Parts: sequence; C-alpha cells; structure tokens
Amino acid sequence: MLTLITMRHAKSGWDDPGIEDRDRPLSDRGRRDAPRIGQWLHNAAPLPDLILCSSAQRTLETAQAVTGQLDGAPEPIPRDDLYMARSDRLLSVLRAATGGTVMVIAHNGGIGDFAARMVRDAPEHERFADYPTAATCVMEFDAETWAEVRPGTGRVTGFVVPRDLEGLVG
Repeated sequence: MLTLITMRHAKSGWDDPGIEDRDRPLSDRGRRDAPRIGQWLHNAAPLPDLILCSSAQRTLETAQAVTGQLDGAPEPIPRDDLYMARSDRLLSVLRAATGGTVMVIAHNGGIGDFAARMVRDAPEHERFADYPTAATCVMEFDAETWAEVRPGTGRVTGFVVPRDLEGLVG
C-alpha cells in the first residue's frame, strides 16, 4: 500500500507587484493556514517518507510550515521542475519517487488536475474541483512501487481545505 499526499501551496502575497512570481512569499493567511494543514495531516495521514515541492518561495514556506507540525518529517526537497508543473510532469516525478508515503506540494492548475486524475472517485467536497490554496488530498494505492501506480486508481482517504479547519490553532 502506498500513500500520496497532494497539496497546493498556501495563499501567497501579492503586496509587491515588482516581485518575480517564483519569489512571492506566503501571505499572513497562508502563514496561518499551512500549519493547520500540518496539524490535520498529523491525524489524517501517515508521516511522509519523502516531501517533494516546487522551488518557488511560497511552496517552500508552505512545506516548512506543514512539516513543523509533523514530528520526524523529512526535509522537503525543492525541485525546479515542479514549479508550475502540469499533471503529466507531476506523474513522471511521482513514478520515480521512493518511500511508502510521498507528499507533493505544487501549484494549480497542475496539482489540482493531478489529484483529480489520480483518484478513482473524487471526494464529495465542493472545493475538490477547483483545488484552492492549501487544498490537501490523501490517497492510497494498491501498489508496491510508485512506478506501478496508474491514474484513476487512488482511493481518497481525506481531503481538506483551510476553511474546514477554522478554529484550529495554527
């Protein structure tokens, strides 16, 4: 059994119009939301063996905030090829991954499309289709290696957006 966690980065800031897209940091809301997702993951999913994230500032900050809530989590691995990656690229990266539980933190539209493509049945959540900032999906696959995983075979075991977690300390 393999577990995949897909997450869109938390809300980013747009205060400085002169900053390059790749360098945009999280907004205050993003800094509040990401730890809440980490708390939720602590209870909803196995601890990741591998965390892959886009090399953009907002995904790196998201990864750090999430893993700060997961004792024993590995350091996120930033990857330039995950910056604004499309679903097919995300699948290619996943197929080369190792470990029983892999977390991928990236951008929309790629990460939302990737999550939708990987699951057998979409969760009954009104926000799954648009995959808002910090949306996170946990899915399981009956496979021994990531190279064997096929789209449309994942079983969703959890899906959450920050609004679902309002009231949690973060």
